Amino acid sequence: VQLQASGGGLVQPGGSLRLSCVASQFSLYNYGIGWFRQAPGKEREAVSCMSSTDGSAYYADSVKGRFTISNVKNTIYLQMNSLTPDDTAVYYCATDLDPFARCVGEYDYWGQGTQVTVSS
Repeated sequence: VQLQASGGGLVQPGGSLRLSCVASQFSLYNYGIGWFRQAPGKEREAVSCMSSTDGSAYYADSVKGRFTISNVKNTIYLQMNSLTPDDTAVYYCATDLDPFARCVGEYDYWGQGTQVTVSS
């Protein structure tokens, strides 16, 4: 099981980024998938999770209406719009064997992080 995240970078407030996480050597079907983030000096927090079985999704209140999680052809995406400096963090993709796993930081498999910095 391998997850390879990419797409982070430096963006101005109000800008957009799309994070990608390619799953290799296994199919995401019937997995829980998610994005988590950790800002400097803070604990890791859940951003968004989705069941690849039925597409049901969870979003943290802080990103609701701005971020969208999706799973297309075994790649997990996180479209991030209207970014603010509070979104600055290392973002991690993760999967769980339970397709309806709660969106907490206890997923089974993790990708490496990708840095997102929102600054003018």
